[in-house]
Amino acid sequence: MEIGDRGEPARDQVRGGVRAIGAIWLILLVAACGARGPLEDLEPGERGRVVRVVDGDTIVLDTGQSVRLVGIEAPSGGFGDRDPQPFHTEAKRMMEDMVLGRQVQLHYGGLTRDRYDRALAHAETVDALGPRFWLNAEIVKRGGARVRVYPDTSAANAPLFDLERDARENSVGMWSTREYRIPHATDLPDTFDGFQLIYGNVADMQGSDGFGAVCDLSLEGSHLRLQIQVPAAGHCQSALGANVLARGYVRDRVMEISDKLNLQIMSAPPD
Repeated sequence: MEIGDRGEPARDQVRGGVRAIGAIWLILLVAACGARGPLEDLEPGERGRVVRVVDGDTIVLDTGQSVRLVGIEAPSGGFGDRDPQPFHTEAKRMMEDMVLGRQVQLHYGGLTRDRYDRALAHAETVDALGPRFWLNAEIVKRGGARVRVYPDTSAANAPLFDLERDARENSVGMWSTREYRIPHATDLPDTFDGFQLIYGNVADMQGSDGFGAVCDLSLEGSHLRLQIQVPAAGHCQSALGANVLARGYVRDRVMEISDKLNLQIMSAPPD
């Protein structure tokens, strides 16, 4: 009888331990199910199989629909009298390795089509042919694209900045090349024309005569002006005197800051 008496408490302890472990797993499962990913609040769009990769930010589905992945800017191929941008071939191959022949689900967070009738979307793989990728994020993580935000498609773009920073700090992909090192504003040629990231100190703020702009920020030692659009208006005051990392299209020594995410206040120069 003593053996039986001693065995019952032991079994009770085991059962109690199992129940405790089960409760912990249930809590973790509920927490995981309750956590919402960046794409879950977006509007679900079309599904299709990727039959062609144009470059690191543009794919074509078997439905014939071209898709421009939002929130990113991959090196473009040559067109007109322009040569392909550095790292174009490598970025295109990265995207092909991830998604060519796979089923993807589109997600919309604003404007759904551009003037070329391309879908403006986030996309993720949804088949069993390989890992599940959020394409917009994965190409940034691999150093195949830079982050570029437009106000009308800015939903779910914020997480991309940390991925870009990590890729940059670890010299991944394009960030290992001389062409994509971020210049100080004083080193950017006055004749530069194109999308760029630059670093500098905001020296002054003035009114702007640019369409849709609320102010111009001048950078110390540089002819470049940051033209702040309405969605980024808060930076007219908050960036004054600060070191900033700015991104946008540069033309005639003016960079348009179209969204608040495109201007970041920095404590140190970017790597």
